[in-house]
Amino acid sequence: MKNFFRKLFGRPQKDESATAPLTPEQIQSIVSEQSPHFDLPQLVAGSGLSVGKQRELNEDSLLALTTTIASNAMNIPFGLYIIADGMGGHQYGEIASNAAVRVLGGYVLRKFHPYLFGLPASQIDDPLQDIMRAGIDEAQRYVQREAPGSGTTLTAALVLGRQVTVAHVGDSRLYVIYPDGRMEVVTRDHSLVHRLEELGQLTPEEAAIHPQRNVLYRALGQGDVLEADIFTIPFPQGGYLMLCSDGLWGVISEQDIHRAITEAPDLTRACQNLIAAANAAGGPDNISVILVQMVG
Repeated sequence: MKNFFRKLFGRPQKDESATAPLTPEQIQSIVSEQSPHFDLPQLVAGSGLSVGKQRELNEDSLLALTTTIASNAMNIPFGLYIIADGMGGHQYGEIASNAAVRVLGGYVLRKFHPYLFGLPASQIDDPLQDIMRAGIDEAQRYVQREAPGSGTTLTAALVLGRQVTVAHVGDSRLYVIYPDGRMEVVTRDHSLVHRLEELGQLTPEEAAIHPQRNVLYRALGQGDVLEADIFTIPFPQGGYLMLCSDGLWGVISEQDIHRAITEAPDLTRACQNLIAAANAAGGPDNISVILVQMVG
């Protein structure tokens, strides 16, 4: 160790070789020879948004917030991810989706501010599912008041440590993607066609091309009482979370989704690849996607 510091800070010796920056090829060789190891568990996320090829207005909105607070006393991977798809054909659909994302996001962050940025002894008094439910209710009241007649889907994932609390209404989706390529939809579409499929009156193939497949029976901003699906799942070990609107999952196969993710160098590029694939498939609707991975 002394020799190491002497080389760094001591007087240069005549027989020392000149140093030069590593080339990109040398850096890549070093990285590829070492298996990645992360002492600090943390979240990594990417996102993408597109108006698509056949719409003039983008009624999708998203929020992707990732942070880690770590010290000797604690390590808090924290993430809040929300996608909302304003209901096409309704007045102020784009206003509804944007308001839903901002109101729910603001409510959750106000609840977590003392815990994340206060003293280490700060506690969260309310259960996480109750926080998400109250945030959904506040967004529902805001949309009904400020954009009457509109509506929006909303799918949100609150990640704290290795726990994911989900709030969902409509037909945007949350997927769990496992390292072996398996994909699981953990949300339930609140659409008429999906309900008919659940009842056995439609096959999955028939549901995929049904002319009323975009008709929702439950959406934020609609109805006097909103019953959102709220539940908790573990973060997939070694896998990903993917939130997306139907402009993505409705046109790309699960095999193509997995390929776009695994072949990309990072999650931001993966999201852009997914957006490009949806547009290449015709881009019939607005497209939004968020990918989240936990490393460490």
